[in-house]
Amino acid sequence: VQLQASGGGLVQAGGSLRLSCAASGSTFNIFSMRWYRQAPGHQRVLVAGISSTGSTNYLDPVKGRFTISRDNAKNTVYLQMNSLKPEDTAVYYCNADGILPDQDKYLELWGQGTQVTVSS
Repeated sequence: VQLQASGGGLVQAGGSLRLSCAASGSTFNIFSMRWYRQAPGHQRVLVAGISSTGSTNYLDPVKGRFTISRDNAKNTVYLQMNSLKPEDTAVYYCNADGILPDQDKYLELWGQGTQVTVSS
């Protein structure tokens, strides 16, 4: 099972981007899905998370601008980012945890990261 992220890019301040991250491979019963970001010289931080029931949480600076959602049928998580600011510039990573039902094995997976650059 692997996570594949997409949707990053270069955008001007005030613009929008939508990130996607899909799980593929073996059947994977996903619990929570999350987006993290890491700016140069900084630690990786949790930006937004969504549980299997749809409960969400956000990093304070992105509240009201970013929206996390998921499509369970597609094992995909999205991050809609509006009103982007230069300080949102970072590599964004998706993360998911769950169970491989055939093996009854817990996994935590990371996507490869996608660059988001916001110019002023």
